[in-house]
Amino acid sequence: MTQGDFIKKLPVSEVMDLKQFISIDPQQVSSLTLVQRPNLAMTLLSLDKGSSIGGHSSPGDAMVNVLSGQTEVTIGSDKYTVSAGETIIMPANVPHALYAVEAFQMLLVVVKPNE
Repeated sequence: MTQGDFIKKLPVSEVMDLKQFISIDPQQVSSLTLVQRPNLAMTLLSLDKGSSIGGHSSPGDAMVNVLSGQTEVTIGSDKYTVSAGETIIMPANVPHALYAVEAFQMLLVVVKPNE
């Protein structure tokens, strides 16, 4: 497997299913960082059913693309159900949280302002 210079831990010039790179582990939140820069982060995450990522905010917009399963996303005081194949953007500086209604896998992309 040859990996790219900028997106790490994934093969280049190959059609792939991102779910194969992040397993769902019992009662765990698992992650695989693909890109980590001051203004851009790309991470594969998985959460087992009932697991959560508690309320926090980010200085950048965070895009969650659900690859499998289902999550409840709270943005401010609003709740959204996001299922496999769907995407939601959590705006910068607004508290948000994720709860695994079902075990799920996602690609998280966070874009922050240039410093």
